[in-house]
Amino acid sequence: MPRRLTAFTPSGDLHLGNYFGAIEPLVRAQVPGETFVFVSDLHALTLPHDPAEVRTRTTEFARLLLACGVDPARSLFAVQSHVPEHTELHYLLECATGFGEARRMIQFKEKSARGQRVRLSLLTYPILMAADILLYDTEEVPVGEDQRQHVELARDLAVRFNADYGPVFTVPRAVNPPVAARIKDLATPAAKMSKSVSPAGALRLLDPPDVLRRKVMRATTDTGDAVTHDPVARPGVANLLTILSACTGVTPEAAAETFGGYGELKRAVADAVIAVLEPIQRRYAELAAADPSELLGSGAAAARRVARPKVRAARAAIGLLDYAETPGICPIA
Repeated sequence: MPRRLTAFTPSGDLHLGNYFGAIEPLVRAQVPGETFVFVSDLHALTLPHDPAEVRTRTTEFARLLLACGVDPARSLFAVQSHVPEHTELHYLLECATGFGEARRMIQFKEKSARGQRVRLSLLTYPILMAADILLYDTEEVPVGEDQRQHVELARDLAVRFNADYGPVFTVPRAVNPPVAARIKDLATPAAKMSKSVSPAGALRLLDPPDVLRRKVMRATTDTGDAVTHDPVARPGVANLLTILSACTGVTPEAAAETFGGYGELKRAVADAVIAVLEPIQRRYAELAAADPSELLGSGAAAARRVARPKVRAARAAIGLLDYAETPGICPIA
């Protein structure tokens, strides 16, 4: 198995697209020593936020990922900010990044073009994301198309750093989970299901069954009443069939042949979504009573054991003294 890293930023709510696009594939393919999973809380600070909510969301995301099947015995599982090597390598990589490269990243480019007040961290967070990836000799990063540009930046920085200072980093590649690209917003099926943009159009992993059913039954469909899988001409129905396919394993084309109308299709989709999410929600409720700090502390310690040698190699390559060579500065414990 290639070494893979997947990170989830604790803003908004995890939804069905996140589950089938990122969580379920990583749970299915967990390999000890090769699967790295992080709650990337530092990335939640790039926009205005409530500090208490960031802490609450970080714990919620950690518990929810565990409820979905992330296994700390088979994956290295930690919170990003608990591993200070992420921010140390971030600065070293900034010293190898051009301002023009950072300015071209899509989120900063769009928000600054609209005249919005943006934080400096919105400009530099793709470099922090590169540090997240390069710290662990990551070979594959599962991302949607909106994040592919950031993995390409990580690739460019790894190649440049290795050429300028010596072979330190593994050059990663982006892999695009196919289902993630296909599950759309229920209210606006031309758009991807989002953690924060459209509450009515997102099937959140912690939505109660009655809420899930109501959202599906109100989903946007198309003119006419024929149930066919045609993402271009009939995006609303195609999206419902895609969700049903993800939940049941039946292809969208085969599923379409079994329904005579939209109401029947929507009821089947609601039943399938609830069947997938109810066990996750039960497990989450069990975990909600437990304090995850010890587990996350163990994950952070394991991550630091992997990350420390990489940062020290990068420090030495770029020209910094090693810890032991500097009087009065102790090595990291």
